Amino acid sequence: MTFTYIFLAFLFFSLFTELFLANRQSKSVVLHRYAVPAEFSSKITLEDHQKAADYTLAKLGLGFWEIIFSKVVLLSLTLLGLLNLLHLELLGYISAGVWQQVALLMSLMIISSVLDLPFSWYRQFKLEEQFSFNRMDVKTFWIDFLKGTALSVVIGTPLLWVILTLMDRAGVYWWGYAWAFLMGFILLATWVGPTFIAPLFNKFKPLEEGALKDKIQTLLDRCGFVSKGLFVMDGSKRSAHGNAYFTGIGKSKRIVFFDTLIEKLSPSEIEAVLAHELGHFKKNHIKKRLFLTFAISLAGFALLGWLTNQMWFYEGLGVTPPIDGKPGGLALALFSLALPVFTFFITPLSSLLSRKHEFEADAFAAEKTNADDMVSALLKLYQDNAATLTPDHLYSAFYDSHPPAPIRIAHLQSLT
Repeated sequence: MTFTYIFLAFLFFSLFTELFLANRQSKSVVLHRYAVPAEFSSKITLEDHQKAADYTLAKLGLGFWEIIFSKVVLLSLTLLGLLNLLHLELLGYISAGVWQQVALLMSLMIISSVLDLPFSWYRQFKLEEQFSFNRMDVKTFWIDFLKGTALSVVIGTPLLWVILTLMDRAGVYWWGYAWAFLMGFILLATWVGPTFIAPLFNKFKPLEEGALKDKIQTLLDRCGFVSKGLFVMDGSKRSAHGNAYFTGIGKSKRIVFFDTLIEKLSPSEIEAVLAHELGHFKKNHIKKRLFLTFAISLAGFALLGWLTNQMWFYEGLGVTPPIDGKPGGLALALFSLALPVFTFFITPLSSLLSRKHEFEADAFAAEKTNADDMVSALLKLYQDNAATLTPDHLYSAFYDSHPPAPIRIAHLQSLT
């Protein structure tokens, strides 16, 4: 029972923190809604500033209900016994063993996806539609959902079978073998994903020949970066938001631009945005994050390996361990449900590291291109994406992976 109280304490404290920070963010946005910050007054109109404020408040409003609902679902699955009930029901159809545990975890995944559907629907067809960002039709929404679910089942089933088989048969150090297998799988997925998985959801075409491609290729040559190609993705099929990203590893690296980004930015601004992304690569941010992910996941598997044999872990979260002494599926399910509650409070550390990397990438972009182009590109993106220019400093410090607009732009201007 002690663990139950500890779990509840972390759960309600994280809930209080999320709502407290959301309230601070709302107050900050409302307080500054009626005047554009002085440093942006000549570049951002009051109409756009107020649209960003209203969009931010709408997302916070939806987020409030998502937070409450997620906590209710978590309590229902754990302490109120729904996960235990699902486990027992599946035992009525599938004999105890690895396949029954795979079915339990896949059922949990599908249930979670279905429960999230109303929020996804509202976000896409109400909230995004209200602010003229939605370009997705209902057919595409359902095709994406069905494709995503099918892909999760096709990939997740053998993946879980291997991990659960290792839990069952590989002895006390199963977690080390399972970690090595999963990391190998992640690397493989990162390598093949751009070629085989991403095209299932979006169309990619090579960037057309012309001044923009020449400008980008010159930048790549100047930075010593070799990619498998420059591609344009049909992001406008779903949203008016713009973006650019790197994907893949090794020789499969490719650079992808949303078509919406190319529509909104000038060639020099696109070059600056790409230089920023190249900065992440040249500063080894991607490798550092990958190694950090590997290290944290290894610690997580080691912890799971220990918790698997602790009866208080199951009983404290509303589950009766199987009498056969092989609770791999239940342990993995409970661990995935409970872990975010305990790791929530390290979010600011992750955000801090990410913002540090963003500053370094901005500095790289200012070195390789014109910092003024990066500033103008950011202003257009903040404006077009309706990002608030007046976030609450505590909310931003806790959640934001990118520095707030005033701080980021001031940093770039100091580099000119």
